[in-house]
Amino acid sequence: REKPPHIAISVDMLDTGIDVPEVVNLLFFKLVRSKTKFWQMVGRGTRLSPDLFGPGRDKEFFYLFDYCQNLEFFSQNLDTTDGAAGEPLGQRLFRTRLELIAELDRKLAAEGRGGAVGEAPAPFGDPESEEELRRALAERLQREVAAMNLENFVVRPRRRLVENYTKPEAWLKLSPEKLTELSEEVAGLPSELPFEAEEAKRFDLLLLYLQLALLRAEPGFARLRDQAISLAGLLEEKSAIPMVRQQLPLIQDLQTEEWWADATLPMLESVRRRLRDLVRLIDKRQRRPIYTDFEDEMGFEAGIELPGLTPATDFERFRNKARSFLRAHQDHLAIRKLRLNHPLTPTDLAELERILAESGIGSPADVQRAKEESQGLGLFVRSLVGLDRAAAKEALAGFLDGRTPSANQIEFVNLIVDHLTERGFMPATVLYDSPFTDLNPHGVEGVFPSEQVDSLIEALEAVRRRAVA
Repeated sequence: REKPPHIAISVDMLDTGIDVPEVVNLLFFKLVRSKTKFWQMVGRGTRLSPDLFGPGRDKEFFYLFDYCQNLEFFSQNLDTTDGAAGEPLGQRLFRTRLELIAELDRKLAAEGRGGAVGEAPAPFGDPESEEELRRALAERLQREVAAMNLENFVVRPRRRLVENYTKPEAWLKLSPEKLTELSEEVAGLPSELPFEAEEAKRFDLLLLYLQLALLRAEPGFARLRDQAISLAGLLEEKSAIPMVRQQLPLIQDLQTEEWWADATLPMLESVRRRLRDLVRLIDKRQRRPIYTDFEDEMGFEAGIELPGLTPATDFERFRNKARSFLRAHQDHLAIRKLRLNHPLTPTDLAELERILAESGIGSPADVQRAKEESQGLGLFVRSLVGLDRAAAKEALAGFLDGRTPSANQIEFVNLIVDHLTERGFMPATVLYDSPFTDLNPHGVEGVFPSEQVDSLIEALEAVRRRAVA
């Protein structure tokens, strides 16, 4: 806001997942047909920014300039597609390792052998059997899950699953239900394992695919084999590098038919471990630049109305201004009472109404509407300034007195505290919505016994009553 640059140009980097409230001009120079993507892009301009144009002059609008007729397309409510986002490499690796474990378990069971998680071979050792390979795969996935940060907001909703699969014994036997659970709920969650080069991970995936194809006797094995041979040939060109020269016998063997004729799963795993850190040394392919000389023709500008997107109403502007004003005056006695969950008096409510009227941020009709829609001016103000975090915890302290809550219950209560801190009060119905149902599909009743549910609802109602004189 204070210094340049005031213009940011990006390609697929700043259109989603970024919050810059000061943005008032968006320019689209890209064809979009995904409704989700389009509205995410539009959302970059909807962030509120108090005092953006000076004291009391908040951001109340933004301009969108579209040069690719996206606005015309979405204004007609035509069929759209959200597309299919590519599965992240880490998620593919996790799921492919799961598939390989499942195939090995079937094979070992059919042959009267069993796999168990035990001491896995060293990272650069050569597994001598399929049992060792199975153990190593399970140990690798277990370490990945154990490195997931339970406080990460992406991991937190799957906390119980993650905690379960951090235990090595959970990987001893993976039933079809567990495999599905791991593939759909755990794969793709962020892990804090040490960084690995992209090239190494892609080589891992190639060798895992090769192992699966060999195990299943799939015709695609030949194509994957040829890719591995090609990489070996490129690595041989780097034999002057000591670490490549050290693996040169294996690299040369990989390029022979004899090696592949006798290839086994442990042999392929050995190749993966020995060469994965070398593939980054292969020169990246050079691409010749393509030069274009297009001349753009600009048409006449035209305003487009989008279904579902309407300008902010006068009351919405009043609400936004009231939020900024009240948060700037949190030391006022009545506002402080609301923040600290102290009971209000009729005098406090009258004082709140007076300061809102005298602030000039809205009309008497706006204040009256706020009272009616929020079931009282106290609740309206509380919804804008929130509840002090310590006060929110204190309000729930009696609910937990004399009990030793489980980790899941503590997490549930923390979510309630977050909600109260942000929004000031909480209807009981919210306890049956996300994010609470992310912890348990049944919401509060799936986490606490019925008598505690009643006590919790009463505690929340007490918080609400203290904002109503």
